[in-house]
Amino acid sequence: MSNILAGLFEHHSDYKKLEIDLENSGFENSDYIVYLDNGQHNAQYLVSVAVKDNVQTDNAKNIFNQNSVLKTFLFENMSIEQAHYDNLKRYIDARCKAEIHDSPDVKIRNANHGMDSAEVKF
Repeated sequence: MSNILAGLFEHHSDYKKLEIDLENSGFENSDYIVYLDNGQHNAQYLVSVAVKDNVQTDNAKNIFNQNSVLKTFLFENMSIEQAHYDNLKRYIDARCKAEIHDSPDVKIRNANHGMDSAEVKF
């Protein structure tokens, strides 16, 4: 069974160029799906590509990077027929919620070695 490499792209990225790049690198038209939101102009879009091995995965990642990918997701043991937009969106949402994000402006106080004379109150 193949894996699915999904990529989220900026709206200014040209999906037609991405399709051409994928096909020029050996992927067939039936190996990828471009999900566009027809209702919104300048909206982000999602692309999924069926990859069979690490070489194809690296190849697709390189093409994604050349076309301004925001984030990539690898779904193992998933076929292109299972890569419906709703399924991918649900899996991506779950993964994003599970990520640990940096906490800005967190101050960690080092432990002291006891009280000094300024801390002693009578």
